[in-house]
Amino acid sequence: MITALPELTDRMRQIFGLVVDAYIERGVPVGSKMLAGNVSLSPASIRGVMQELEERGLLTHPHTSAGRVPTESGLRLFVDGIMQATLPAAAERAQIEARMERHGSIEDALTGATAALSGLSACAGVVLTPKREMRLKQLNFVPLSTTRALAVLVGMDGAVENRMVELAQGTSAVALAEVANYVSARLSGLTLGEAEVRLRLEISERREAIDSAAAELVASGLAAWSKDAAQRPVLIVRGQANLIDQAAAEDLERVRKLLDELEDRQEIARLLEGARDGDGCRIFIGSENRMFALSGSSVIAAPYRDSDDRVVGVVGVIGPTRLNYARVVPMVDFTAQALTRWMT
Repeated sequence: MITALPELTDRMRQIFGLVVDAYIERGVPVGSKMLAGNVSLSPASIRGVMQELEERGLLTHPHTSAGRVPTESGLRLFVDGIMQATLPAAAERAQIEARMERHGSIEDALTGATAALSGLSACAGVVLTPKREMRLKQLNFVPLSTTRALAVLVGMDGAVENRMVELAQGTSAVALAEVANYVSARLSGLTLGEAEVRLRLEISERREAIDSAAAELVASGLAAWSKDAAQRPVLIVRGQANLIDQAAAEDLERVRKLLDELEDRQEIARLLEGARDGDGCRIFIGSENRMFALSGSSVIAAPYRDSDDRVVGVVGVIGPTRLNYARVVPMVDFTAQALTRWMT
């Protein structure tokens, strides 16, 4: 349990801020000699203040070194009470906006924003995209055996999804082809859910000379695929290679754990979902979030909105706890605002 910020003396706040700044910049334990040139105190006095900060849980010794590093609690205190954030530099703002050109699709804008954010922050950039159900353009089946077939769905935007289908005994390839042709000809432009409703109506009223068993199979598949699409988060991750820098070479095990964690897209999506509430950035430092407790990583995320002022996604970065929070937090916040402007 750390002492509240108002109970720190001005001297303690000054030394603590210098330690955090030096640690973020260099990534190594900070000793009194490193700070001596920045404050009118002797190294012995600085060591005394650092010892007090350690007793309050804000600093720690990482090993036998005489230097100290901020604890996760210390970084939280720094972010919440000491850090002074400013707007991203004009060049950074321009670079983010340039990657979100209006002539592109929403997917292009989201991918560009994530890539720009990743490059500027030297972190992995992540974005949770709006959930959008495919609008069907074409449906085909590729028979694999007498009991299985591969359904190939082509969307109006060119997206292609493959789904495995279990066939009822006696379902012929000809019957599947007839239903696929009907769906492609008559239900093109509808969402999967809309296509399922229309197809069931056709079955019940028997308006089309299509095999009812095969049509029922496809209708059930459309319903399941529609539900799956609505529940499956769409996550874009860019810039994992940024996490492997010179400083990371001294802590390869932590980086390996972080890269493994980034493979769990479902868990990352759930984490980002937690940042949907609120107007500004959410910051998760180290073990504050269970997912990144092993790697000791931080997540900075902010929601973006559509033209109806509804939160439709979240954008952010994932990196080491040794982040330049004062620079990266405004950068994430600006990117979320830029995405909101793009969508309105």
